[in-house]
Amino acid sequence: MEIPAAVMRAQRAEGPATVLAIGTATPDNFMYQADYPDYYFRVTKSEHLVDLKRKFKRMCDGTMIRKRYMHLTEEYIQENPNMAEFMAPSFNARRAILCDEIPKLAKKASERAIKEWGQPMSKISHLVFCTTTGVGMPSFDYQLVKLLGLNPSVKRVMLYMQGCFAGGTVLRVAKDLAENNHGARVLVVCAEMNAMYFRGPSAAHLDSLVGQALFGDGAAALIVGADPEVPMERPLFQVVSTSQTILPDTDGFIVGDLLDGGLTLQLNRDVPVVISKNILSALEASFAPMGITDWNSIFWVAHPGGAAILDMVEAQACLDKKRMRATRHILSEYGNMSSACVLFILDEIRKRSAQEGMATTGEGMDWGVLFGFGPGLTVETVVLRSVPITAQ
Repeated sequence: MEIPAAVMRAQRAEGPATVLAIGTATPDNFMYQADYPDYYFRVTKSEHLVDLKRKFKRMCDGTMIRKRYMHLTEEYIQENPNMAEFMAPSFNARRAILCDEIPKLAKKASERAIKEWGQPMSKISHLVFCTTTGVGMPSFDYQLVKLLGLNPSVKRVMLYMQGCFAGGTVLRVAKDLAENNHGARVLVVCAEMNAMYFRGPSAAHLDSLVGQALFGDGAAALIVGADPEVPMERPLFQVVSTSQTILPDTDGFIVGDLLDGGLTLQLNRDVPVVISKNILSALEASFAPMGITDWNSIFWVAHPGGAAILDMVEAQACLDKKRMRATRHILSEYGNMSSACVLFILDEIRKRSAQEGMATTGEGMDWGVLFGFGPGLTVETVVLRSVPITAQ
């Protein structure tokens, strides 16, 4: 006997998944980028490497980053000196930080999203948790359930070691959960800390120095659900469609290995070129159903892997400077927070829209795109539709 169609329909939502609230959090400790080269070479006892420090200063100057938040302090580095060497055994010390602090930072961002949402935590039916910078069992999603006091029957999805594109991945997963489970409310969390990346400099591994110049700590949380109950719930963005693709001929362009010395990164210098060359095909495939071909008519949320990526994507898509304004602001004020970045940018866009009296949450634009870029090279593309601010 076949399952009646009415039974199947009753299990699913009627409308698209919608972002209902956003919360972000950072550690209290931060560093100004202008001061970071001196700090970094001092705490790693590498000040004698004068030429390498000069190169690192140029890298930092070119990032377009003003400051970054970091839980890792000079005191902790002094207590765990192996972390300050290039590849000394230090995994246990790194993991001790992350297993304790990642769930706490995730809790902080989640509480802010839940407060904005304004509904009882008992309505949260699913949890999607993503981090690139820590591993453990019970996993971080389990720990977050305990810290928040969520229902123990919440259905959990834990994503480890995905990388910078995963801010798009969590939206793709949340969309599927929200639209295929009637009444579902999904708590989505990305939490990242650079304690697993941090290490001393090596003249033979300049790509590691690039990471030292870019990465910062941050967590972001969303509440995602379909068929919002207005006015109790205030929809921000509809998640219209999602896709993921591996760019051709990019094996080895971004590689991360979790070793006894921490998480190592290998970065190909052509990453910005390859991403920019493939950006138009991703846009065309995603927006063809809407008949949209003017990329200045949509709002942009692009993972700020670095200033060069943003510059080349802007040029390839012929964007005016306004389109990447929110993205560049987040890069400047927080650095590269891996998977959490695009969610910070989404929050920035909706805040600017309200402050500047825009008609919609999408900087006055109806449609928008969210791009995640990361290892693979993998590109996540999410088509968003903003909600009129008058409906808030």
